[in-house]
Amino acid sequence: MFELPDELVTLGMKRIEGFPVEGFVKGQGPKNPSILLIGEAPGENEAIKGIPFIGRAGEELVKSLASIGLTRDDVYMTSAVRSRPYVWKEKKARNGEMTKRKYNRPPTQQEIIAHAPVLDYELKHIAPTVIVTLGNVGLQRLLGKDAKVSNLHGQVIEHEVRHLASLEYNDFKWSDEKYIIIPTYHPAAVFYRPSNRDFIEEDWLKIGVYIANANL
Repeated sequence: MFELPDELVTLGMKRIEGFPVEGFVKGQGPKNPSILLIGEAPGENEAIKGIPFIGRAGEELVKSLASIGLTRDDVYMTSAVRSRPYVWKEKKARNGEMTKRKYNRPPTQQEIIAHAPVLDYELKHIAPTVIVTLGNVGLQRLLGKDAKVSNLHGQVIEHEVRHLASLEYNDFKWSDEKYIIIPTYHPAAVFYRPSNRDFIEEDWLKIGVYIANANL
């Protein structure tokens, strides 16, 4: 299993201080996986247990992996941001009382930049057959804001990826090397739009074909 250095975890936690986030979830998986999976950020369950992609979205992801003969042990799971971004909201309970609790939200660009060194390290030291981005946040972290999963899902893309130019200036530059990337929707997308399931199933079949051909 691949392990992040302790000093990198410390750096990631320090750089995210002051943002409305909680927890820190390391990536999980082997150093030479079939797939490097990049999502957006941990949710509540992940932040509590420190394990990426658990809960309902994780169950959907496991089904997708199983459809091409893979398990969690075959892939490295990570995300653009390692701490759970949250927002406080007030909602009316069944008894009529107003309750206030934390809800998940998408990470901001500043939060993505804060944890960029962590993902940069994984991209440099993990050697997958293919990178699969899950949703727009992971895709745009690598390819920029013009990349949209609705336009690119299921495509095999060979391209440089964005990485942090320096810790001081917090701007991105393109890598020297190219990576193979196949974008698809985040597994949670089926909960918000059930019609996305067809796209996701087709994308994962294409991912399976690419891996099979790469291993010939």
